[in-house]
Amino acid sequence: MHAIRPAAVADLFYPADAAELRASVDRFLADALPQQGPAPRAIIAPHAGFIYSGPIAAQAYAAAAPWRGVARRVIVAGPAHRLHVPGIAIPSVAAFSTPLGTIALDAAGMRALQQLPWVEVSDRAHALEHCIEVQLPFLQCLLEDFQLVPMLVGDATPAQVAQALEAVWDEAGTVLVVSSDLSHYMPWAAARERDAATAGTILRLDSTLLPEDACGAAPINGLLRIARARGLDARLLDVRNSGDTAGDRDRVVGYGAFQFVEAAHG
Repeated sequence: MHAIRPAAVADLFYPADAAELRASVDRFLADALPQQGPAPRAIIAPHAGFIYSGPIAAQAYAAAAPWRGVARRVIVAGPAHRLHVPGIAIPSVAAFSTPLGTIALDAAGMRALQQLPWVEVSDRAHALEHCIEVQLPFLQCLLEDFQLVPMLVGDATPAQVAQALEAVWDEAGTVLVVSSDLSHYMPWAAARERDAATAGTILRLDSTLLPEDACGAAPINGLLRIARARGLDARLLDVRNSGDTAGDRDRVVGYGAFQFVEAAHG
């Protein structure tokens, strides 16, 4: 396992120049509202082009600032857009690359996932997929030193996703990013209403989201099952759409930022 997956959507979804990319991420993070409270165990962040969803993704990563110096392994789970995946697909490569450098995959985590019968090794599924790649520059600027566990979720059930996550999300220093946009191609006002309802479902830890609610419904539903079992609280950080950032308001894509923290007791 020696190959490196190269960046597939640099210059399409985000700047291909390293200095410009780092400056872009730093600017998004600087503009995000500072968050108070404990370090999240997981976040949900959108995965569109940076001009559209970057400000919303930055809210999730601003909340994850306490991960710096603590998080050593990051699971990034998102939906398979390019190729049909019957369960969950992981790659065979040893690392992923972006203009900011190379990120090693966590070999132990990849071996653990391969023990599950609904997890397949598919470099083709990952080759052109953007949903994981667009999260990596934020993670590289936030953490700098970490190993990656990339998971593309297709037709896996919430229980299957939850079991796969549990196989690798089991130790201090391991955190989770679920990559998902919300509604797609609705008028601005209708999207706001739909996305508010979806946010409510997530905040209730109700693992019944549909693909029409969020393209990453499958990985989100797996996260929500675990969050309920572990007693985590979901918190909404931001919900907007492309009509609020850089697009017209006739056909918008919705974006949400959420964090999951240990529930307060007492």
